[in-house]
Amino acid sequence: MKISILGNNLTSLTLAKTLTNQGIAVDIFSDKKKKKFDNNQTLGISKTNVDFFNKNITNINKFLWKIKRINIYSENFNNNKILDFKNAHDHLFSVVRNQDLYNHLFVNLNRCKLIRFKKTISLKRLLHNNYDLIFNCDHSNLIAKKFFHNKIEKNYNTFAHVTTFKHKKLSNNNIAYQVFTKDGPLAFLPISSFETSVVYSAKEKKNENLVYLINKYKKDYKILNINKITSFELKSSNLRSYYFQNIIAFGDLLHRLHPLAGQGFNMSIRDIKEIHKLIEFKKVHGLGLDKSICYDFEKKIKNKNYLFSSGIDFIYEFFKLESNLNTSALSKLVKFLGKKEKINKFFTKSADSGIVI
Repeated sequence: MKISILGNNLTSLTLAKTLTNQGIAVDIFSDKKKKKFDNNQTLGISKTNVDFFNKNITNINKFLWKIKRINIYSENFNNNKILDFKNAHDHLFSVVRNQDLYNHLFVNLNRCKLIRFKKTISLKRLLHNNYDLIFNCDHSNLIAKKFFHNKIEKNYNTFAHVTTFKHKKLSNNNIAYQVFTKDGPLAFLPISSFETSVVYSAKEKKNENLVYLINKYKKDYKILNINKITSFELKSSNLRSYYFQNIIAFGDLLHRLHPLAGQGFNMSIRDIKEIHKLIEFKKVHGLGLDKSICYDFEKKIKNKNYLFSSGIDFIYEFFKLESNLNTSALSKLVKFLGKKEKINKFFTKSADSGIVI
């Protein structure tokens, strides 16, 4: 079987490693052989996805910082805590730098005889290379523009401002927290005992307010220095069709989310899990790996992805409405519901494993 992957990013390399571990040869097409990430970029990976990563892709434990608790606060509720998620026996999720994860995957793939890195070729030549499946993980190439432009899109008219800061060592720096400020959500994600990542979403394109907010909501941190702030526009999207002939859309091309819950890459890992299951099923039953996987993949995962991304959007709009109304009523409702054990467990499980339908 011949498979190609278009794009050179975390999703494409993770998918490639999954496929080669199943004994499948893969060609990766990209203009740049090695990608450089901004030093501020970090990812949160749920416990279930970390377990899948370690078992079926490659062990990444040495790059992870485990988070045991998540606290949610609301400025409209006098900055009081409204939600508290924890796992009494283990951690909830882990934080990793994009560059560390990418480098680890890249080194692993370069040692693999089933992988070939190739320069990007024309669409005509690609389609005539007789690939059984083509995974397009690049949202900006010609294939994306030609075959995958029909999507449900939303422009939040806001910007994400991202940075990290160093602080005096905290041996128990394993609690992530998010504050729904009147201007937008502000998240603190520990990376190590002495460094923490920050993601802030707001209407302002410039980021002068972020340093003030970090100092205002820093909790127990004794900050030593704050790194340069990176900013980008926020949009969400969901493709209406997941494939064209034998080409499967993947990663950010398939779905993009608001970063307030840190679920973008987690959704891509869940997509990779589904591809993994479909391939294993066909192998066990002696079936060929052909473009029928495209149909099966869309049927299995499309509705789940749309419901999950809609849920993230609902959370954003919910707290935006509270801010616009200048009331604490909605935060009080969330706090009340969050105390219900079944509801708390539902939210915790959904963030970890996605929606089960």
